[in-house]
Amino acid sequence: MPENPLICALDTTDVEQAKTLAAQLSGSVGALKLGLEFFTANGAAGVREIAGSKLPIFLDLKFHDIPNTVAKAIQATAGIDTFMMTVHTAGGRAMLRAAIDASMEVAAMTGKERPLVVGVTVLTSLDQDDLSMLGVRDKLDEQVKRLAGLAQDEGLDGVVCSPYEIETLRKQCGYEFTLVVPGIRPEGSAAGDQKRVMTPKEALDKGADYLVIGRPITEAPDPKKVAQTILKSLK
Repeated sequence: MPENPLICALDTTDVEQAKTLAAQLSGSVGALKLGLEFFTANGAAGVREIAGSKLPIFLDLKFHDIPNTVAKAIQATAGIDTFMMTVHTAGGRAMLRAAIDASMEVAAMTGKERPLVVGVTVLTSLDQDDLSMLGVRDKLDEQVKRLAGLAQDEGLDGVVCSPYEIETLRKQCGYEFTLVVPGIRPEGSAAGDQKRVMTPKEALDKGADYLVIGRPITEAPDPKKVAQTILKSLK
């Protein structure tokens, strides 16, 4: 697993742009995140090209379907060198268990360490009003706690959560449970479409394991310099 907690989100559909960024960021970030946008455009072949950068790949596809479909989707990643992937915890117990079982099968097929499977609780683009519109009556933090508890009960390695849920989930789930935190914005950065944001240092101090940062790094004139500045701020 990466020792550097910075994960840079490569939110692009352009393989060459992603490869350029990967080369620039080597040694400055711990891993690269490739999501639905990139995977839809380029598929597994595109991910393999970026994996050639030698930086670990966090494949963030947020699988959410019936258990069998999710299991087969994870098994289909066996030829892709990823260290972590995501599923939606709202998929329920059977789906979460199927995801973990499939990750073990991936490890058996590849002979490599099992990829971490982390669950998405409540997207950082949602707030309390959004949840209410979706028919969720509980407070946002209670919903996150419920879904994180479900993920842990079913054997997931951790969850994706907003910076504001880190302390609560550390108390509930302990320190062996991996917390992957998007909604990270260095000082002076725009929040964008994230509604619950925090600086890298604040999030790490609260107990985050991995910090996911995209545009503040990738859209900077010198992405490597920005990543290095963030990394220094954490020390």
